[in-house]
Amino acid sequence: MPLDGSFEQQCAHLAGQQLSRPVLAALPLRQSPARKRLSRNERGEGKFKVIVFLVIFVSLIFVGFKTVPAYVAEYQLADKMQEVARFSVVNRQNEEQVRDAIFKVIQDLDIPATKEDVKVTSSNSLVTISVDYRVPVDLLVYQTEMHFSPSSENKSVF
Repeated sequence: MPLDGSFEQQCAHLAGQQLSRPVLAALPLRQSPARKRLSRNERGEGKFKVIVFLVIFVSLIFVGFKTVPAYVAEYQLADKMQEVARFSVVNRQNEEQVRDAIFKVIQDLDIPATKEDVKVTSSNSLVTISVDYRVPVDLLVYQTEMHFSPSSENKSVF
């Protein structure tokens, strides 16, 4: 066996074959001490990135947990307002009956609105309902208010 070749060439010579690229790619490479030092530094940087990612991810989950219920309640209120507006024309309900029905829904959904926030205009062929309210949101480091103003209108077909 010749002693002047590299380890890979010696292995290929013993096996009686030419050294090809796939064989070279499969052989383990030796790492220099500088490369080992660099990989230690990279592992620390990877841990920092994971921590930052987790902090951002948990923060987004927390913000969603605090804000999504207000949006869901607003959607449910708007849906109920559309339903009440549609049937109040047919049932010939006056403004106070419509306001009471909407305020009952507001109380059921725990929306921070008063009865005076519910605006209703009614005639023989048109009912318009609107509510204007704000929901306080406490995000521990930041307090804000979300503003909602759902409205609904329904016209009689005759």
